[in-house]
Amino acid sequence: MKSVSRLVTVILFTVSFFSLQAQSSKKETKPYKVITSGRQLTIKSSKTISNVMVWTTDGNRVVEQKKINNTSFTIDIPVYRKAFYLMIGLTNGKIYTEKIGVL
Repeated sequence: MKSVSRLVTVILFTVSFFSLQAQSSKKETKPYKVITSGRQLTIKSSKTISNVMVWTTDGNRVVEQKKINNTSFTIDIPVYRKAFYLMIGLTNGKIYTEKIGVL
């Protein structure tokens, strides 16, 4: 009887582990694309962009634009750095952040 209960426990644990792993591996695709050309960033989105913020890797904000309300936006970055953080806020309330490299 003990061996049957152990077997059932192991099976339940294994099934729950793999179902949790399958749920966490489903990654949401980004509804936008970032195109870099020198120090210029162009953001093209399938959803309406509300605001955009760019800051350096040491935490200095270099660009902040609010009330964009468009599906495309172009930014000229005013400082010379190799990498930046980008935050894109959409009108549906979703916010996306990512680290980007600029040549």
